[in-house]
Amino acid sequence: MKPNASSALLSAFQGLRISPATALRPSLASVAPRTVAFSPSASATIPHVRLFSATAARPGTWLEPMIDRTRKMAKGRPRVPTGGSTKGTTVIWGDYGLRMWDHHRRISAAQLKVAEDTIKRRLRGEKYRLYKRVACNVGVYVSGNEMRMGKGKGSFDHWATRVAVNQVVFEIRGNVHEQVIRDAFRLAGNKLPGQWEFVTKADAPVVGITKLTGGITLEDLKRPRKKLPVSPPTTSASSSVPPPS
Repeated sequence: MKPNASSALLSAFQGLRISPATALRPSLASVAPRTVAFSPSASATIPHVRLFSATAARPGTWLEPMIDRTRKMAKGRPRVPTGGSTKGTTVIWGDYGLRMWDHHRRISAAQLKVAEDTIKRRLRGEKYRLYKRVACNVGVYVSGNEMRMGKGKGSFDHWATRVAVNQVVFEIRGNVHEQVIRDAFRLAGNKLPGQWEFVTKADAPVVGITKLTGGITLEDLKRPRKKLPVSPPTTSASSSVPPPS
């Protein structure tokens, strides 16, 4: 007699057996604890190890740093590299830059913010990256009107930065035409005080107000006096002037 469907299904379930499956990975209790010695070369030898610092990051931007405003600082003067330094006068990260060439001065954070917004508004929709080469880490303190001398330095007013002569402030790198970047830097230079120029990565560095072009090197500027080539004296074979008696 042929068994019905229910009895066949019941017998099939009874025939199933659960075999002990092997674990895909050993349990955490069976693994011995591994001690890793943190060394400067640990990231190079042990994979998937990220070195970190326990010091909390100090929040802040390039326009408003995390500095105590109550600690008043001196006004100071911008750095003028008269000793033979070309630091900050060339384009480093980008392809094009905006450089000031007339005179050193102090620029406020509000003016730099307006210049940055002008560049971003002109390059809207383009693929680029904007680099800021300065940071507003100088506090400006202002006294009230008709304040007599000897009443203190005043209260905090705004943040500013010291920009030296021939220092690059903005840099741009991206898939943008050069004429478009020139126009963006022209509009930004109109918003900033002073006179600005458009520079590229291939432009020569500047020492003070002297550009290292036309055969001028940094070693020549460091010399106190430049030796000129001495030409031999010219003697004429025949002279109409009689010798002195």
